[in-house]
Amino acid sequence: MVKYFDVQAIRKLFPAVEKLVYLDSGFQTPLSRPVKEALETFIREGYETAGPKSIWIDRMEATRAKVARLLNAAPQEIAFTKNTSESMNIAANALPLKPGDNVLMVHGDHPNNTYAFLNLKRKGIETRFVPMTEVIDADSFRPRIDANTKAISMSHVTFHAGHRFDIYGVGDLCKERNLYYVLDIMQAVGVVPIDAKRTGACFIGSGTHKGLLVPQGLGFLYWNRELTELEPAYLAAISLATPPSDFIARPDDMAPAPTAGRFEIGNFNLPAIHALGAALDLIESIGVENIQNHCFDLGDRLIAGLDQLGIALVGPRHRENRAPHIYVAALPAAEWIDFLTEKGVRVSPERDGIRISLGMFNTASDVDRFLDAVRQRLSAARSNKAA
Repeated sequence: MVKYFDVQAIRKLFPAVEKLVYLDSGFQTPLSRPVKEALETFIREGYETAGPKSIWIDRMEATRAKVARLLNAAPQEIAFTKNTSESMNIAANALPLKPGDNVLMVHGDHPNNTYAFLNLKRKGIETRFVPMTEVIDADSFRPRIDANTKAISMSHVTFHAGHRFDIYGVGDLCKERNLYYVLDIMQAVGVVPIDAKRTGACFIGSGTHKGLLVPQGLGFLYWNRELTELEPAYLAAISLATPPSDFIARPDDMAPAPTAGRFEIGNFNLPAIHALGAALDLIESIGVENIQNHCFDLGDRLIAGLDQLGIALVGPRHRENRAPHIYVAALPAAEWIDFLTEKGVRVSPERDGIRISLGMFNTASDVDRFLDAVRQRLSAARSNKAA
């Protein structure tokens, strides 16, 4: 395999991966030493000094700038949220939709993106679905756009089979047809390079507990600040352009902030934000493209091994359509998860099999140990059948 970075050095930062074959980053990445140290620093400071507030806020803003740099955005375009679901709900309710309008989505995409838009039915907004196919691009949506279509929302990478949709081609279509464009990048960010400006999206949302290496409970939302008509559905003092210094609410001063802060409702998950800052430093030191290429090579090895075993791959095979790090083997989860757990291999059950999801710390040996475990069971089953 090509060496894109020192994987063995990275593995030492993730102690859990030395104890088991961890192939479940699509669910949650294990804790790394830099993230653990950032959390411990926050706890120590709070414990010893009740919290250096100005330092904590400065760190938060530094992390905001790191998120922006990762996405080729401006810090003023990044809001912190609780998770992807909150980000998608903020986006759905900020779009200036009216009764009779419709939004296009992909059938079978992540439900927590879909429900945010389905919930707009109470406002008279219709959600329409295009079929899930191996390739989702502009041509998937173009024939379904009518005079009442106002937005398209979809994931970059699917959680259940590793499809990688053509977010830039669909973005060009949205620009051509003057549609709002909302992206869920939860399963892509940190592993697949993303250029927010190039997508043309008005909103991009994500959590941080997968490719961004932070425990659950933190998300972010990118907002294209040129689209000032996109306003929050709820409001707090922190959301305003001029929060009242005396903390007295005034109905004649409710203009939202000119930054993505308009979508923040405070207080912030400061420990997780500080941890995210450390995680982004680690990711930047390796390079997202290097992480992507490393996972692609491991994925090629995995697909070849599954082919040799006669096990079908659920989802796309070719690099141009697949995510580098998410693969589903057509093995019934109910029959395989416990066996693999006993063998020290952690994967996830998915709709049509078991999901193998890779991270920066995985090696060819991890893939081979998974394949060896599968081979052993298949061989034992054949022997028992022959007997």
